[in-house]
Amino acid sequence: MNCQKEIGLCCETIVEVQLVLISLLWVLISMMMVRSNEPNYQRKSLQTGGRSRTYLVHEPPKQGKSRPRPLVLVFHGGGSNAEAMMHFSGLDETADRAGFITVYPNGTGRYRNRYTWNAGRCCAYAQWNDVDDVSFARELIRELKRDYPVDPQRIYAAGMSNGAMMAYRLASELADELAAIAPVAGAMATETCRPSRPVSVVHFHGTEDQFAPFEGGFGQRSLVKVSHLSVEHSIQAWVAANGCIKDPVEFWLPSRVSDGTKVQSKSYGNGNEGAEVLLYVVEGGGHTWPGRQSPLKRLGKSTQNISANDLMWAFFQRHRR
Repeated sequence: MNCQKEIGLCCETIVEVQLVLISLLWVLISMMMVRSNEPNYQRKSLQTGGRSRTYLVHEPPKQGKSRPRPLVLVFHGGGSNAEAMMHFSGLDETADRAGFITVYPNGTGRYRNRYTWNAGRCCAYAQWNDVDDVSFARELIRELKRDYPVDPQRIYAAGMSNGAMMAYRLASELADELAAIAPVAGAMATETCRPSRPVSVVHFHGTEDQFAPFEGGFGQRSLVKVSHLSVEHSIQAWVAANGCIKDPVEFWLPSRVSDGTKVQSKSYGNGNEGAEVLLYVVEGGGHTWPGRQSPLKRLGKSTQNISANDLMWAFFQRHRR
């Protein structure tokens, strides 16, 4: 084995050890944020790309006659897993009120419950092994349409960190399936986007994110040493792809609490087929899910001045495919 290959394998091993550590943090988050009642979900799997892929499905309470429901795919962060993401985001609570189906897929990895997504330039195992997560997502959507009352015009994707990057990639490569996406604390992991049709975007990001920096580059606390693209790069790429106006409508949202954060909205509208791009800049916010309490100080501040869950659902309701 040559030296260059040995060094490469050594680097991969170091990163995987680091991912084990961060996955332990995600497990701790899951344990600290678990609700008093056991989560109501179905654990399922499918075969694709020579792998058995798993996912969790949460259906809202049935109300009267069955009707097609919106579907939201929720992608976990790097080193995490579907169940941890379910607790971290708390999106099922919104789903139960609003009546949409939530699905939490698992990425891939060498170790159980420590998974990543191949979103392009990130991250780790999934990227190194060129895992085809786009095909997995397509197969997953096909299976969900078959097994559940999914409204094909109202399929959405949300994600945290590496999962946000995956949502961006799917918007570009599965635009024929998705109506809108909601990335949280993660920018595009591809230089460009070429969707076959407009896909609306609502992005949430803290200016003090030390894992996936708002301005791009290497995160000071990131365990995966990837030079991230900036939030601005992502927003401008999708403003162009969706044919939106270039000058945003900007305003500061009223603060509900004094927690060291404030939130600015930047809206790019009038896109093709009614598409829009909406950015919520969380001044002082960290690598967190707005509206949810962050149990780990290391992740930074989680603003309580907005609820990402409420805002993304309001956004999704405005957009159909």
